[in-house]
Amino acid sequence: MKAEIIAVGTEILTGQILNTNAQFLSEKLAELGIDVYFQTAVGDNHERLLSVLEIASGRSDLVVLCGGLGPTDDDLTKQTLAQFLARDLVTDPQASQKLDNFFAQRPASSRTPNNDRQAQLVAGSQALANPNGLAVGGMLTVNQVTYVVLPGPPSELKAMVQEELLPRLSPQGRLYSRVLRFFGIGESRLVTILDDVIKQQTDPTLAPYAKTGEVTLRLSTKASDESLAQAKLDALEQLILSRERLADYFYGYGEDHSLAKEVADLLKTREQTLAAAESLTAGLFQSSLAQFSGASSYLVGGFVAYSMAAKANLLEIPLQDLEEHGVVSAFTAEKMAEQARLKLGTSLGVSLTGVAGPDSLEGQPLGRVYIGIANAQQTRSYQVDIGKRSRQDIRQIAVLHALDLVRRTLLSP
Repeated sequence: MKAEIIAVGTEILTGQILNTNAQFLSEKLAELGIDVYFQTAVGDNHERLLSVLEIASGRSDLVVLCGGLGPTDDDLTKQTLAQFLARDLVTDPQASQKLDNFFAQRPASSRTPNNDRQAQLVAGSQALANPNGLAVGGMLTVNQVTYVVLPGPPSELKAMVQEELLPRLSPQGRLYSRVLRFFGIGESRLVTILDDVIKQQTDPTLAPYAKTGEVTLRLSTKASDESLAQAKLDALEQLILSRERLADYFYGYGEDHSLAKEVADLLKTREQTLAAAESLTAGLFQSSLAQFSGASSYLVGGFVAYSMAAKANLLEIPLQDLEEHGVVSAFTAEKMAEQARLKLGTSLGVSLTGVAGPDSLEGQPLGRVYIGIANAQQTRSYQVDIGKRSRQDIRQIAVLHALDLVRRTLLSP
């Protein structure tokens, strides 16, 4: 089934409100296996809504209209749909009784004839009761297209959808999804490697999403039961991870997962502790690991040392060595990591130093970062060239690189 959502309301087009109803509806319809192919927003205009309905009826099996069910003249959704379908408007007895009860309990409120519009339906519709409001919704099928009319206020729409609409819609096979997360490879490279898979996809489907510093792949399939869905998703995942060492960049699953959570879990399961020394990231690395419960079991502490003097005083790195090598250097990154580990007695020491911009520093270009990592056996450093990005992006991506370095170190034999 192909579905289309039409949001009616000039206030959406002018940016006065966000169209959160479309997001909610898309999610709920997807759970039933109903594909939403189009979302449209149209103002409170009779002719423009008619033109949108004409288009929607020719390309969709389910057309859901949200908003425009109130008592005022610019609330014209039901009136326009009735004209489009060449049907009359009729009064729903239960909705009319609800209006009577509402105004009977509020004698100070003045009921006017236009309030009756809220109890009207397009002839032939099934009434959708409004648990949180006065405007009744409706659902009817004409020429193999099902039209649904819903109120605009989210509190009314959500309740009506959950209690009235969803039980009337037949599941088309539940939608199951799996999110794969990758770090260290760009979206364009990932898409190029998977070009044939993406172009030939039918079921399951594959959709890439780029985020700051990483890429996710959403695998989705429709199935009658979970075991069948998981088997299809497993097969697609194995195909993806077999391509050109993509498994090397894969680090975990889930929409809400992160490199920080992956590292935190690894530190806990392997009973390892960590200390950090940060320059350009100013505590951002430590903050990313401290957001999870039980952080004190693996994150012992750290240092924020921006200036050369701070690095010399807090970490006891000889000032002469810092002046010779520079604060943005492999030497300094290694010494920062080494000293952080020794001073706090941890399994691992991590450091970040670099150029967040907007200008170059010590002859080093914008976006150059050195990350140090130390354990009891050795101290190493890695140069990362993030390139010309915003200051905040450089800092965030540097933290991701440091987290990935810790992850790989913990996973290495």
